[in-house]
Amino acid sequence: MITYLKNKTPPVSVVLCARNEEKRIRKSLEAIRAANPDEIIVVDGNSSDETVSIAREFTNNVIVSMAGSLTADRQVGIDACQHDLIAMIDADHRILPDTLTGLYADLCEFDLDVVQADLGIENTGFWAAAENDAFDVFLNKPGPKTMIGTAPAMYRRRVFKVNKFDAHITRHKDDADFFYRLSKQKGYRFGSGRTRVMQEHFASFGDYVKKFSWYGIGDAEFCVKHPSRAPSMFFHLFVRYPFIRSVMAIAKGKVRAVPYLVLCGLTRGSSMIWNLLFNREPKTLDSV
Repeated sequence: MITYLKNKTPPVSVVLCARNEEKRIRKSLEAIRAANPDEIIVVDGNSSDETVSIAREFTNNVIVSMAGSLTADRQVGIDACQHDLIAMIDADHRILPDTLTGLYADLCEFDLDVVQADLGIENTGFWAAAENDAFDVFLNKPGPKTMIGTAPAMYRRRVFKVNKFDAHITRHKDDADFFYRLSKQKGYRFGSGRTRVMQEHFASFGDYVKKFSWYGIGDAEFCVKHPSRAPSMFFHLFVRYPFIRSVMAIAKGKVRAVPYLVLCGLTRGSSMIWNLLFNREPKTLDSV
């Protein structure tokens, strides 16, 4: 593996999108500042708490967005960036001083245009620990992939010449649509890296049910927009998550991941079916 020194890493812009994150954004921005990026941009989704005032302690580049969704806010931040390397970091992410250098090294090692960090969840309770184990079962495998998450990740600006976080993407869940469309563009590659980023979650069972239900709305929107991919989505949520990945978790000794995987698949799947039956029109940014 090639080692990339800090002074050989091109300038990096960091974009953090947040809404009502006063409890978590300070830690994230402190960690980002310690990583010494060349630019920090915070896009606030019209918060009603102290998110904006906290952000302004760390950067003058704070944009209050009325775009109406996290998906749209991501593109607002990207459009404001000055540099060709863009790191998407959220308020719950806790990067280290060498994270940006590591993500750039991952981009180069695997010859990617977008690289998602290796993800970890801080152990703040059973469900957070279960999610951490689940990530180690199916997500944290470095190299090119057919699907990754939008953050924490590093992007080359060339990606946004052919793909954007805009009205073409479902409002509720941005990663599936964005990377599905990017996969249709010749000459663009994305995947996961070796650089780990921890996430801070203080989530209960009910919090995870709400999150997975929200994801299910995005899954329904994706199926409406891409009908040919609907069978794959049904298989992913009703078979791969609760059964195949659960068996993988048991085989790897990660038994704690099983209830997380079952809850994720069945809750998202049920939410997806409900929204396909009773809310068939996907809510794109044009309708917000």
